[in-house]
Amino acid sequence: MQGESRNDAKFGFTPQAENWNGRLAMIGFVAALITEFVTGQGVLHFWGLL
Repeated sequence: MQGESRNDAKFGFTPQAENWNGRLAMIGFVAALITEFVTGQGVLHFWGLL
């Protein structure tokens, strides 16, 4: 099986980049929910932006 490896670094709109973008977005969303649950205030209030 020759050709490009799935783990090669690629730039632009590739399926791998979109997968990583989705995964990191899910992690960020869960982190925001946990922050809100623990502190009792929204993320923007927690950071002092609102």
